[in-house]
Amino acid sequence: MHSSPPGAPRTTAPADIDARLTAELSSVVAGARRRALRDGDRQLDTAHLLHSLMESDPAVRAAFDDGPQVARVLGYLVQRSIGYGLRWQGSVEDSGAVPLASQPGWSPSTLAAVEYALGLADGRGERVTGRDVLAGLAADRDCRAVQVLRHAGVDTPTLAERLAEPGSGTLRGLGEPAWPSSA
Repeated sequence: MHSSPPGAPRTTAPADIDARLTAELSSVVAGARRRALRDGDRQLDTAHLLHSLMESDPAVRAAFDDGPQVARVLGYLVQRSIGYGLRWQGSVEDSGAVPLASQPGWSPSTLAAVEYALGLADGRGERVTGRDVLAGLAADRDCRAVQVLRHAGVDTPTLAERLAEPGSGTLRGLGEPAWPSSA
């Protein structure tokens, strides 16, 4: 069974999520929403969010091991609309993550990842960053974003650990990923 992320806010009203994002992350979410619409998906899923983060946030790209790894991730994300992700088209992503709130147009897994990121930022007394969101995505071992990352050869547990290290910049004290693998 998946659990809610540690340190996440107890209640997050839909309007509060958008209000707590930086201007840059609001732009990332808007880009992910456009991508979902263009892909014919009813909801913003974690792969849409990952794609938008990878395209627009240099700090997110810097979290990966090397340039070729970034290129592979982006390659899989681009392929999503031409075949790789067609099995997801029109379906609701739900990895079993339990979001603390619901928000129309967001998959449960995406909402849980953003709540996780908001919890990290709250713990620091700062606004949420792209690296916080990447940590939230990487922590849910069964979401679509992690499927993409694995296909591209990313060691997602190591990525989550690296984002959680005190010297990693914006993320401190994350600890273990919030969601155990259901595999």
